[in-house]
Parts: sequence; C-alpha cells; structure tokens
Amino acid sequence: MNEKSDQDLERQLSEMLTDGEMQKKDREKEERRLLSPKYEIRIQTQLDPIVEETQKYRSMAKEVDDRYDKYMDKAVKKDKPEDSGEEA
Repeated sequence: MNEKSDQDLERQLSEMLTDGEMQKKDREKEERRLLSPKYEIRIQTQLDPIVEETQKYRSMAKEVDDRYDKYMDKAVKKDKPEDSGEEA
C-alpha cells in the first residue's frame, strides 16, 4: 500500500471509532464520568508531600530550574508562625 491509502484507511478507522452511536451502557458510563463530583474529599496532613519530596531532591542534586521555589516559599511561610512582637 502506498502512503496515501494508509492515511485514508487511518482516517476512516478514526472516524468509525469516534463517530457513530455509542452503546447505551458506554453512553451512561461516559455521562457519569463527565459529571462534576458533588462532593470533594480532602485529607489534612501534617507534612506536605510536595515539600518533603522537593527537599529530598534538593539535598541530592541541584535543580535546573526554579519551578518549585514559589510553592516552597509559601509552604515555609505557612509552617512558621509570624512573630507576635513579644520576646521571651
């Protein structure tokens, strides 16, 4: 086969797979998947896994870019309470 007929066959196959009517079972499954969840589950943790992992990587090697710097700054500020102005 030549390249043109291969492309035509691929296009036809793609159309057959994406177009047409879905089976009822598949349609219901897809509709459920597309619905936004009513509830969201959040788990509160003591340690931020992203911070922990980033610190481990930074202890092993130097980062090429600074993509986690802003996140790390926010996390460190959140973990450390600000001074209230009183000294003990």
